[in-house]
Amino acid sequence: MSRTADPDLDDGPHTIGRWIVDRATRSPGRIAIDDRGVTVDYATLAARATELAEALRQAGYGPGARVATVSGNSTDHVVAFFACAIAGVAFVPLSWRLTPRELAEVLTRSAPALVLIEDEHAALAGEALRLADGMPRAAALGTTGVEASVPRAVSPMARRPVRDDDPLLVIFTSGSEAAPKGVVLTNANCFWNNLALAQALPLTQDDVVLAMLPQFHVAAWNCQPLLAWWVGATVVLERSFQPARVLRLIEDRQVTAMMGVPTQYALLAGDREWRQTDASSLRLALVGGATMPASLQEAWTARGVPLTQGYGLTEAAPNVLHLPAAEAAGAPGAVGRPYPHVSVRIVDPASELALEGEATGELWVRGPSVFAGYLGDDDATARAMSGEWLRTGDLASRDASGVYRIVDRLKDIFISGGENVAPAEVEHALCLHPLVEAAAVVGVPDAVWGERGVAFVVPAGGAALSADEVLAHARRNLAAFKIPVHVAIVDTLPRSTIEKLARSRLRDEARLLVEPLRDQEDRAGERAPAVVRERTKGESR
Repeated sequence: MSRTADPDLDDGPHTIGRWIVDRATRSPGRIAIDDRGVTVDYATLAARATELAEALRQAGYGPGARVATVSGNSTDHVVAFFACAIAGVAFVPLSWRLTPRELAEVLTRSAPALVLIEDEHAALAGEALRLADGMPRAAALGTTGVEASVPRAVSPMARRPVRDDDPLLVIFTSGSEAAPKGVVLTNANCFWNNLALAQALPLTQDDVVLAMLPQFHVAAWNCQPLLAWWVGATVVLERSFQPARVLRLIEDRQVTAMMGVPTQYALLAGDREWRQTDASSLRLALVGGATMPASLQEAWTARGVPLTQGYGLTEAAPNVLHLPAAEAAGAPGAVGRPYPHVSVRIVDPASELALEGEATGELWVRGPSVFAGYLGDDDATARAMSGEWLRTGDLASRDASGVYRIVDRLKDIFISGGENVAPAEVEHALCLHPLVEAAAVVGVPDAVWGERGVAFVVPAGGAALSADEVLAHARRNLAAFKIPVHVAIVDTLPRSTIEKLARSRLRDEARLLVEPLRDQEDRAGERAPAVVRERTKGESR
């Protein structure tokens, strides 16, 4: 099978579309995808992707164009991705978890030339398209949809070779703090990301990779699946996360590698099928999205599958740091050392000077996997970069051995009475209470202290837990300026699409909680001085 009959259309050495075609030449009969029990070999996957790529070209889609999708994890979706990669079209997978209004806003921001829609999400996508500015062409995914007939592009693009610096993926951030931004990752960005992954946490053609993260996240492509297709492994696609079903897949498909967030691994370990599941085939279980608790590492290590901690962000494609499982078990909270081809530094946020040795500051990243910028937002790109360095916005510490830990998000830190308060530190202290299952702390404005902390606490197992008991525990374990001014006992904490804490929603709730307190202070004229005395007693500055 030849990539192209036209030598003028040869792609660059780091383009991703060539991976699936080259692999099909070497391993045509190996299984590339297991999609709910329906398998597709490399020859078939490459043939479908190549044919669709040519149809896209003939319809006027090429480098410079964007194709958006609204789809769950599926073979059809993977075909569309590789077809776009071969044709040089940027692939923009959008979240089916959004409301029609939210999806319409992202469609307007991404301005795709074509939208490919899975039948299951046709109603959502249809309503969003009606609300979006402009009306891009749309087609159904699959062999009876776009693979049978590609709508003609409204503004046809000129045919030219695919270059390493052509956008390959546009992944929209969650927008937890502001409007979602489209992170542009080029072919070269993704190539170097996967090369680094291959060197640090390699896969082989004998691996079976479970892909359970939704494909509108960068990790669903660049944390194992793309590398698996590069080396000729099998990828088991899972559309939704159901712990019991995932455990069955691990055993039935003899899964050897997977990636998930801490919440998913905790739910798997807490499922009633956990102890009966044969997980002996698993050799590489990668964790991302947040730092895993020590208890979670212990639970999986006891089953013979120690977890490998990773750290990254979409703008870095995403892999930045990793800690092999053998080290992770003895270093709770650590996220590791840089991947190959990735440089990191700790920077003082105020002076922007690099800090040497053991230090705490903002983590900056540099390397060929760092993104090309935010789609249509040069100002946001400029704010995110300092020369070649990407400002992660994460506060990190580095120990004497060069191992990094993520302390908190810089934007999550609040300043109370001139002292920096890291929510993660307060949350850790609250979770030391035996009746606290989870905690989240956010800062809210305060006329006296600048900001004060509000804690949201989830009791363990529905235990009877009072706010006063939590505050008493906090006073025993935290400096006075770190103690929350208010504690709310809640059933659950709000989460984003990949189980990250939705702090923006908590901030809104926290403001509503403290407003009555402020009103009481204003009327009484006594509460604020009392709080001042409490927080400064015995406290050195």
